[in-house]
Amino acid sequence: MHPSRSLSETVRTVITVLALCGLAGVTGTQSAAADDAGAKQMFKAMTDYLAGQQAFSFNYDATVDVVTADMMKVGLASSGSLALQRPDKARMTRTGVVDVELTYDGKTVSAIGKNLNVYTKIPLEGSVDDMIDTLRFAHGVEAPAADLLSANAFAIMMENVTAGKDLGSGVIGGEVCNHLAFRTKDTDWEIWIADGDTPRPCRFTITSRMMAMAPSYTVQISDWKAGKDVAADDFMLQTGDAKEVKIEEMPGLDDLAGLLEEGDAQ
Repeated sequence: MHPSRSLSETVRTVITVLALCGLAGVTGTQSAAADDAGAKQMFKAMTDYLAGQQAFSFNYDATVDVVTADMMKVGLASSGSLALQRPDKARMTRTGVVDVELTYDGKTVSAIGKNLNVYTKIPLEGSVDDMIDTLRFAHGVEAPAADLLSANAFAIMMENVTAGKDLGSGVIGGEVCNHLAFRTKDTDWEIWIADGDTPRPCRFTITSRMMAMAPSYTVQISDWKAGKDVAADDFMLQTGDAKEVKIEEMPGLDDLAGLLEEGDAQ
């Protein structure tokens, strides 16, 4: 999710970070201005670390809330993995209602729906950033933690932020993390960042402030690897005997597919 977009665009995008209302007392005697600056500084250190990694990979578990027409909020769960090699290679998987794998080799975006036995290919030459933008703006598809993968993640994710807070420490997957929160006009969003010399993201949550029952999207990251620890990959997609279709006919590429329609139904 991208916090600077309108609601209709926001619910089609994946992950950034939150500023909860009413938590001023959590930070003790720090002034609001100092708190905001400190949160942004800590977040920038994380985005600088990510941008400086030539290669990294992780597994993730995601949950997206859907509010049904009869006002029941339910969470749809999925799991997957991502491997990235700058400047122009990526592989992403997602297993949920649909089992999907997507690759980018610098020349072609390829995706296969394994349990549907269909695949699609899109010619595209450029960087990982170009791939993310093309999928997002041309096809409404988001990579997991898409904005964090950008080489300019700090500027993208801080756009339209109106407040930030350092909420102290939390524990994610048994690891001590720094908990930050930010706010925009339409969304609240949070991020937990691993403490220490490897300030990697551990969890992201973004919550709509504009939709009934405040649906949210959460991604939790595990098995982080960077540099030489990342497994070798040719970033080529194996399609076997799958049938080629247009990208518009490929269901399940986005965890948030269908969420906009559910929200509009309210």
